[in-house]
Amino acid sequence: MTSVTHRFVETNNIKMHIAEQGQGPLVILCHGFPECWYSWRHQLSALANAGFHVVAPDQRGYGQTDQPEPIEAYNILQLVGDIVGLVNALGEEQAFVVGHDWGAAVAWHCALLRPDIFRAITLLSVPYRPRSWEDIQPTQAMKLMAGEQEFYQLYFQEPGKAEADLESDVRATIRTMLYVASGDPPPSKRWRFLFNKSEKPLDTSSVPEQLPAWLTDQDIDFFTSEFKRTGFRGGLNWYRNIDKMWELTPFLSGAKLHQPALFVAGETDGVITMYREAFDTLEQNMPNLKQKILLSGAGHWIQQERPSEVNRLLIEFLANL
Repeated sequence: MTSVTHRFVETNNIKMHIAEQGQGPLVILCHGFPECWYSWRHQLSALANAGFHVVAPDQRGYGQTDQPEPIEAYNILQLVGDIVGLVNALGEEQAFVVGHDWGAAVAWHCALLRPDIFRAITLLSVPYRPRSWEDIQPTQAMKLMAGEQEFYQLYFQEPGKAEADLESDVRATIRTMLYVASGDPPPSKRWRFLFNKSEKPLDTSSVPEQLPAWLTDQDIDFFTSEFKRTGFRGGLNWYRNIDKMWELTPFLSGAKLHQPALFVAGETDGVITMYREAFDTLEQNMPNLKQKILLSGAGHWIQQERPSEVNRLLIEFLANL
């Protein structure tokens, strides 16, 4: 079996770095924040060995992929355009799309907007939440939800503010974020999406005395080197387009995802707590959902924390298609 290879492709007027392996039907893996292609290191070989051409890009603003300067360059239509253009650049007409964290939102918008290309979808950690005609501007809804507290996505809105916090010690930031949002810390030390307005997001987190078994010093080294080089601005700009995503997509109100679908998350994932209603109603909004699974004891970084289980579920789902 061939090993993972790296190259650049032109897509949607940017240069995108991709890691790829294998031959067969195309599977595109979309990462989240603060990650990059490396988040899928355990999936590339497994899917390739199962007979798929698997591609994990550094998405716009991350890793070795271009980082456009304007904040508005990171709106959801551009992010979808990048993945549609990637399929074209690879010489394919159809693909399976898998998304984790922010990559899940990219994946479901790909599936909604180009069902002719994306024939099946897997969402990890973040459940599909269709918008409705009654929705208000997302940041306004966040303020109502947070009340007297601060919500992390609101904290990310001001350009430069979160960058200064996260980039003051990149290694500590990566080490802390990967630990506190996983299934490993005791409940009192887990990631909190709400915190006091006098605090910064990392003030609520604890640096692990030792790394959990699924995470190595070499993994931390890789993520650290990438974000030391790029900073966090590109990824944070995705959050700064949350209201723009709402403004651009009223036509998706009430839309259902009709492709065959798989959903997997960790039982202790804070995102499941945050979006429990969306998780509970997935079957209504994804009528062709084949499986909906919460893995016991796992947290947010599901494909890194539980690679063998995620790989098995992914391969079974894709093979049955």
